[in-house]
Amino acid sequence: MSTLEQREDRQLEGVTVDRRFVDHVSGKDVKRPQLTAMLSFVREGDTVVCHSMDRLGRNLDDLRKLVFGLTERGIRVEFRKENLVFTGEDSPMANLLLSVMGAIAEFERQLIRERQREGIELAKKRGVYKGRPRTLSVEVVNSLLQRFEAGERPSVLAREFGVSRMTLHRYKTKAIGAGSS
Repeated sequence: MSTLEQREDRQLEGVTVDRRFVDHVSGKDVKRPQLTAMLSFVREGDTVVCHSMDRLGRNLDDLRKLVFGLTERGIRVEFRKENLVFTGEDSPMANLLLSVMGAIAEFERQLIRERQREGIELAKKRGVYKGRPRTLSVEVVNSLLQRFEAGERPSVLAREFGVSRMTLHRYKTKAIGAGSS
């Protein structure tokens, strides 16, 4: 699922499975905790059931690598919405459908991102878009930066303050820029 608001009930209606792996992030890449857990868990003879191809991956290369990697391990991959099953002994038509449907999923993702960028630009022009609200107060950011400058490890600080390391580095870059003006 792409967001926390989405529920898997609709996607798994009428499906009986032994174990569920549900990520609440986009399928845009393979860096997803539950995808990693599923790939470690499945064994030869298992079946991976996905609601649709775009739930497994919205990048054609990633989708093909995942499906072919699983089938090479003797794992069956089933896409309910597309009514396609991959076993490793697939017809050329099944492989073509995987490529075409995967390309469509990737294209849809690109369209969504393009529309989102256009909407943000229009909102900025109208003065409506202010960006994501700050999660940390100025005082907390200052404390975070002091500890960072004192040599504490970025990964430890990021985890403690509930931000990514990238966010920590962005705060540092902004502080350096603000200090030099």
